Amino acid sequence: MQDSASVAEQGHRLLEAQGQGSLTASRRGAYRAVPQPEEHFVQISPLDAVRRQRESGSGMTIEILQARRRGKIECRYRAAQHLLVVHERSARHAGCTVIDGLSPSTMLDCTRNMVLVPAGYTYHDWHEPRILSRSVHIYLDPIRLAMTPGLESLNSSMMPRLFFKDDALMETALKMATLLESSRSDHRPYLEALGAVLVHELMRTNEAGRSVEAPVKGGLAAWQRRKTIAYIEQHLEEPISLGILSQMVGLSPSYFCRAFRQSFGRPPQRYQLNQRIERAKTLLATHAASVTDVGVSVGYNDSSAFCTAFRRATGLTPSAYRRRNST
Repeated sequence: MQDSASVAEQGHRLLEAQGQGSLTASRRGAYRAVPQPEEHFVQISPLDAVRRQRESGSGMTIEILQARRRGKIECRYRAAQHLLVVHERSARHAGCTVIDGLSPSTMLDCTRNMVLVPAGYTYHDWHEPRILSRSVHIYLDPIRLAMTPGLESLNSSMMPRLFFKDDALMETALKMATLLESSRSDHRPYLEALGAVLVHELMRTNEAGRSVEAPVKGGLAAWQRRKTIAYIEQHLEEPISLGILSQMVGLSPSYFCRAFRQSFGRPPQRYQLNQRIERAKTLLATHAASVTDVGVSVGYNDSSAFCTAFRRATGLTPSAYRRRNST
């Protein structure tokens, strides 16, 4: 683990490589509101659906997006900069998120999840929010990264990632957003230092993501895992067919079951049950539907069976969970 002096020195080199001169330059306002073409940023429709606040500097732009109202919101992005989407608070009734080369995700509770869109990739998201969402977008200039010692390889190794978690990366991004909102000029050197730390943390989690993408010995390949999980998420309320799942990824049912368990630590039916409970938790916390309706929406036509399964998984009845966690 690097000590604070080492991190500070990396931050100093980062600024020098980017033509900022030194940390003294950041104290003169390296982070500031810099006009840039709107096509460089995520396109939001309708335009007035969110309030946006952004600042740019040192090859990085930080943008905070706060939803103003409920109603369908659409986001599109394809540009020459890398994009990290940090969902600080996000839950949706319905929606779909897509990045080139990855299976679409219909995850409902995206809170504290992140999305990584490398430069040149197409990103499309639509959602009907349950709550007024808040996210942080961080745009990184590949040219500046290529000029920074130790980070030259990040551009070539950057891989798209859809809804992943990393506490250190998340907390650094949220600290930067807090500083942006404070608008205090004396915090700008700290903002610069956090930006350098965030890039190194992104490099670390990117490498970790690459290792996860490697096939699990005896398990499913990365593309098979993505395709299987996308299908289960899209058919969460239905009984799943091992025949369909195995046929989708070109395996026999018996081999598929063994490979799935090797990859996820549980058989497909148990995995689906866990995902049903996770979706039910989101619905109970953020939706006014009755417990019976929530149960039906995740595949339980018998409310007693739903309550039993939910309590076995969480230790609480659905009603008790709602009282404790409703927003």
